[in-house]
Amino acid sequence: MAPDDPSTDNPSADGTPKRDLQQRTKALALGIVRLYSGLPRTTPAQVMGKQLLRSGTSVGANYREANRARSKAEFIAKIGDCLKELDESGYWLELLEESGISPPQKVAGLRDECEQLLAIFTAISKKAKG
Repeated sequence: MAPDDPSTDNPSADGTPKRDLQQRTKALALGIVRLYSGLPRTTPAQVMGKQLLRSGTSVGANYREANRARSKAEFIAKIGDCLKELDESGYWLELLEESGISPPQKVAGLRDECEQLLAIFTAISKKAKG
């Protein structure tokens, strides 16, 4: 980020610059889109994949909405939506891996990023509520 980037002056509640989280949540969504595109065309793979696609791509959208919240309550609610969708995404990634539909090396990075983002958004939520 450039030193004069306005997002560096306006960090999230945990101190992480907003632009960084916008980029990370977008990168997560793109990784999930790529994973989904490579899934087998079997019914179980497509059902789980579509659920993952919905939850994983909504994290970034909810985060952007949170940053445009009109009140603290609305911000907290949208961050809560991010947490819900990240947790759900982690669940579908686990199922895809543990069912043998997707090999561990294809989901490991996405699972790790979901866990890291869960920790960040949990900190944001706690700080916003406190």
